[in-house]
Order: sequence, then C-alpha cells, then structure tokens
Amino acid sequence: MPLDAITMTAVARELRQSLLGGKIDKIYQPTRDEVVLHMRTGSGNKKLLLSANPAHPTAQITHISPENPEMPPKGGLLMRKYFVGGRVLDITQPSMERLLTFRFETLNDLGDRVERRLVLECIGRKSNLIMLDADGRITDCLRRVDGDLSSQRPLMPGLFYQEPAPTGKLNPVTMPEDSIRELVMASAPEGEGQAKWLLDTFSGVSPLVARELEFRSGGAKSGLADALNKLAAMVNEGDFTPVALRKEGKELDFSFFPVLQYGPEVELRRYDSFSALLDDFYAAREAQERVKQRGQDFIRSVTQARNRTAKKIANQEQDLSRAVDREKLRRFGDIITTNFYQTERGMAVLRAQDYYDPDCREVEIPLDPLLTPQQNAAKYYKEYKKAQKAEEMLTLQLEKNRRELDYLDSVLQMITLSEGDRDLQEIRQELMDSGYLKQHKRKMTAKGKQKIVHSKPMEFRSSAGIPILVGKNNSQNDRLTLKEADKRDLWFHTQKLHGSHVILKTAGAEPDDRSVTEAAMLAAWFSQGKDSGQVPVDYTPVKVVKKPAGAKPGFVIYSTYQTVYVTPDGELVKALRVR
Repeated sequence: MPLDAITMTAVARELRQSLLGGKIDKIYQPTRDEVVLHMRTGSGNKKLLLSANPAHPTAQITHISPENPEMPPKGGLLMRKYFVGGRVLDITQPSMERLLTFRFETLNDLGDRVERRLVLECIGRKSNLIMLDADGRITDCLRRVDGDLSSQRPLMPGLFYQEPAPTGKLNPVTMPEDSIRELVMASAPEGEGQAKWLLDTFSGVSPLVARELEFRSGGAKSGLADALNKLAAMVNEGDFTPVALRKEGKELDFSFFPVLQYGPEVELRRYDSFSALLDDFYAAREAQERVKQRGQDFIRSVTQARNRTAKKIANQEQDLSRAVDREKLRRFGDIITTNFYQTERGMAVLRAQDYYDPDCREVEIPLDPLLTPQQNAAKYYKEYKKAQKAEEMLTLQLEKNRRELDYLDSVLQMITLSEGDRDLQEIRQELMDSGYLKQHKRKMTAKGKQKIVHSKPMEFRSSAGIPILVGKNNSQNDRLTLKEADKRDLWFHTQKLHGSHVILKTAGAEPDDRSVTEAAMLAAWFSQGKDSGQVPVDYTPVKVVKKPAGAKPGFVIYSTYQTVYVTPDGELVKALRVR
C-alpha cells in the first residue's frame, strides 16, 4: 500500500517533531528513486529517506543503511551541491494531499543565506522528488517531465514549479461537522456502496479508509456521518496510531488508526512511530524489488540453466530405469542359446520355457526374422552389455547433474538474501567463475591488480550478546566458514535444505542454550525452510566442517553434529539484527 494523504499528514507531523532545526551532513542516492539525507539534530543523528519509487513512495526516518553505488547518479551529485549543510526550516503538506515540502536554509555560491526546497510527490507512477531554488524554479528532479509527456504540468530545470492540479473533491478535514452530516444524509447511499461514494466525494480518503468507514457505519447514513466526523477530528487533532496489518505472519497493509473490517483473521500490530512502521513494511519488498531489477539478467540465466538440468535429470532417470531392467536381455540371450535346436531363421517369436522362472512358465521372446538364431542371441547379449555400460555412465552423469541442480537451487536461494549491488556482483562473479555467465573484465586497482570487493555477511547478536554471522551467498559462505570463522566457533545449517552458513562466535567458550537456539532460528529463517515449522538445523564446531576438492561454492561436508528443531521467527530476526 502506498502512503495515503492522511498517513502522510501523520508522517509530516512526526518528521517536524524530529527534524526541525536539523542540519544535513551527507546525501546519498542508493537508487534512481531514493535519496537518503544524513542529518544532525538536537536528538541525535538521523537518516531521512525520501523515495519516489512508483510502487511505494515514502518519507521516513530510517534505521536501514542501503548500499550506495560506487558512482552516484547525477541527481545525487547536484543535490549534494545545493543541500549539504542546509538547515531544516519547516516541513509542510497541503491539506489531504500526498505531497511534502521540505524547506531548507542553505548558502549560495557567494556565501549568502538562501532558501531552497525539496518537494516529494507521492502520487503513484507520477511520484517525484523535485529540487527548487529560492524563487520556486526547478533546479532538477528525479524524473524530468517535458512538454511532450505533459503539456499541462512539465517538470524541467528552469521552469517554475506548480503543484498538481486539485481533484475537485471535497476536503473532509476543513468541513464543519454539520456540513458533513447534511451531505451524508442527503447524498450517501444506505448499506453497500458507501465506500465508493466516499472515494468519489472526498479527497485524501484511500480505499482502505473508505471501506473501514463503511464497516464502522454499519450501513446507516447517520453512522457514516459519525465515522467521517470522527476521522476529520482525528486528523485535525493529530491523534494518529501507527498500525500494521498482518495476516498469517506476513505484512498485509498499514494505516494511521486501528482497522477493524477484517476481524480476527488479521493481526493489528502497533508501532511507536510511523518511521519504524514504514521501515518494517517496506524493507523486505524494497530489497526484493531491488534484487529483481538489478539481478534480472543472471536470475533468468540461472533459472534457465536450472530448468535444463532438471529436464536432463528426468530423461536420464527414465533411461536408467530401462537400463536397470537389462537382466531380462541376458536371460533372453541364454534362453535362445539353449533352444537353438527349435529356432530357425525367419521366426519372429520364440516360445520356450523360462528356466529362470521357478515355475518354468513359457515366455515369448521377440526375434529378428532376418537374423540366424546365433545372431539373435548375440544381439540380446550386445544390448545387455550396452545397457550395463549405460547404467554406469548414467549413474555418474546423474550424480553430477544432481549436484549441479543442487548448486543452482542454492544460488537462486542466495539471490533472495541479497541486500545490495555488492551482494549481487559477488553472486554474478561466482556464476562467471562457474561458467554459467559470460566473463566480463573486472575493474583494476591503481597497481594494475584486479579489483575484487567482497560484501560483508549479515551481523546479529544473540540475547546473551554473542555475535552471530550469516552468509548471503555461496562464495561468502565459503569465506565465512573456511577462512574467517574461528575453528572453535559453532557452525549452523539447515538439514537437507538450501540456506546460509551461520556462525555463532563462541571462540571455544560454552554458549548458553538460548544463543544456540537463536543461531539455529537464524539458519532456519535464511533458508528454504523459512515458512515452515520445526525446521531441523544441524550444528557443529567449525573445525569439523570441510570442503571436498573441486566442490561447488558453498558446498561442505561434516561428520559429527547435533540437530535442533526450530520454527523461524521474523520478529526475532529483526530484534537480533545489528544495524
């Protein structure tokens, strides 16, 4: 769900309380649609995320540190030039509009104090972040809109900024209670259809809020008028409650007040702030979307290779099942040899007793009429030896292809854990080294050596304060387990499921049971068993974990281990994560 106008009102109120007077230290642009302003405020350092992502535009104080590209987009460089060092004067929002204006006091090239503005428009696919100078002219914007795209409202550097045209709908927040009641009693329908009427009549009311007001009204006009007036009073008084809606453990929606229309099937989770709510709600889907956009090419390549290998395995298994039945071929050859005296050239079938059968029942053996009895027997013996050799070859090929399928499945699993470009680049390099992607030239250092930048594993801390490290790809799993971990640390991995290597940093000390359980839960969460219950997780000292010669990245073996059964818990993962 994108931010609706009322939630944006609540967010603007929260940001004013936290950021007024704050000063911008740094500006980063991790993606084309996102800007992060690092600010010093009276209550500490804050990171303000402004996103014009069409799927979920947002403004929030974030605790997440997105990975920044080596070379920032042009818009980010320009924003640094004009806004770094700026002080927040005000944050405003036109009533019931999905638009925020951030006013800053900055210095111009002559050192004079001037005002500049950032305008965030959160209006679906037209979302944008626009830089304005002291006169209200556009300095630049994340998405330029020239006259060919919009003759009514072009957004180009040098033009004066104009707010989006009003919708012509009524603003319930500025209407007197009596006026709202009169309008509802005169125009609103009874029963079903009230939600649609609200959407058609009032600005700033989202479909979720419209359905909730209809639910609370009980279908009566008077009830709808009461619900709408209470909503207007809530907005005017700033009486907001950050609430996330969760169904079956997954984020469903969010709002600024408790949503009751879904009943007990949907859990309501209250947050201390809208920023914390938006961080939780958008973090996972933004990471998935980022991975999907930036890793689309090699995700497709890996998926195609995986499907080819799976099809090859299916065909080889069929061939193997036929080869396993080769004993019948040898038996037929023996029976023909024993019955040469009653076999003649030109026969299509030999009917003879099967002396391999305990009951010596008669068997029919197909013959080639063009061959002699000796040649028919030799043909069956030859097919038997061919099937015997095929079984040996197919067994080897199946083992190799199953390992390859296992590896490709692990790569697809690890792609879902990627948190930024560096993680994806490392997986891409792994696939190039393994021959699944075409090799590209690596960047060189100043000394002429190939530049390889490794991403860092995810870091957690158990309830007892013990560090826990979680690998995000196969190459990182190898480094973490085989090179970086202390041999006395504990290693965790889901049993017979693809997932991350997890290291509990004990350095030989005896960990508490709770820390062991939490490390196992992290291993279960970052695996194919994420959505399952009672996932088996093996754990053992790092010193017994070995990598066979020539094994694919991420593949290890271990001899002695213990197994614990745990149910993955996303809330625990968030609580233990070190940011």
